[in-house]
Amino acid sequence: MPSVYSVQWIGGSDGFVRLLDQTLLPGEVVYRDCRTLDEIREAICTLRVRGAPAIGIAAAMGLVLYMQQASRPGPGCCKENSFLKAAEWLAAARPTAVNLGWAVNRMTERFARWAAKRTVEPVGWLLEEALAIRDEDARMCRAIGKFGSELFKDGDGVLTHCNTGGLATAEYGTALAALFTAAEQGKRLKVFADETRPLLQGARLTSWELQQAGIDVTVICDSMAAQVMKERKVQGVIVGADRIAANGDTANKIGTYGLAVLAKAHEIPFYVAAPSSTFDLSLANGDGIPIEQRDAREVSQGFGRQTVPEGVRVYNPAFDVTPHRLISGIVTERGVIRPVNEANVRAIVGQKG
Repeated sequence: MPSVYSVQWIGGSDGFVRLLDQTLLPGEVVYRDCRTLDEIREAICTLRVRGAPAIGIAAAMGLVLYMQQASRPGPGCCKENSFLKAAEWLAAARPTAVNLGWAVNRMTERFARWAAKRTVEPVGWLLEEALAIRDEDARMCRAIGKFGSELFKDGDGVLTHCNTGGLATAEYGTALAALFTAAEQGKRLKVFADETRPLLQGARLTSWELQQAGIDVTVICDSMAAQVMKERKVQGVIVGADRIAANGDTANKIGTYGLAVLAKAHEIPFYVAAPSSTFDLSLANGDGIPIEQRDAREVSQGFGRQTVPEGVRVYNPAFDVTPHRLISGIVTERGVIRPVNEANVRAIVGQKG
């Protein structure tokens, strides 16, 4: 199965970050080379790079770029406070996806170990950690694919929402990894991809990835999901996640909660797929998950055309939270959590990798 690389480090300690600009897909495949932390943050904020694992990887690599500049000779060389401020600024770029803060924390801890002794070259020291984060995510995605593929049988129809493939991760995906792996096993699935308003990640990105992999895919408007379920065209729903609380409440792209309610009404299993890095065990439930509010123009002037009259207010939350009681199982790299409750979440996610 071909892999899509959304985030790559090119070269050695003096290298740079290469991002696939997802705002231009599917019409154009354009890579952007980033050499500063500012460029990485801009790419995260504008969704040139997106998906919880991918933005965590990009952030880790962005801090390597910062260290490249900070370690140059001069009065501000490698000051601890400046690095920590830069990391805090980067972590605030998108508040919902926990992988961003998780990756930044790993990099600041790595920096602190360097700062305590300063016996090695700092850029290479940080680069090792950033590449480890990337490689760990790739391994976790493969394992998620293995466990997730077992949830579906040959001929099943599967509904998915937003984008959860290689574009959103190190290379293989979370929810889509289950579908890619099932296809590798010879299972012929029929995938329905919600277009995912307002930025159409399902229509633009998921359908593109599945088509590249030779998997049968049909795009539907978000409002068509209930009819597709009623017609029994799908036997399961699988989505990704941006943050999962200790009890299994899951934040994902806006519209996910509605799908879970519809799946419950039609007695169709609803699965979430995410690596252990997406769990936030400090939160007892989903009430504490911050919901990112995005620019109203994504709705009122989507893709350059005005669709809302001037002066009309727009509410544009980027995520919603699905209660754990609506989730049939959460697929992780360590197995499937089911039933979904705090005890089972902690039993699996609390394991040391």
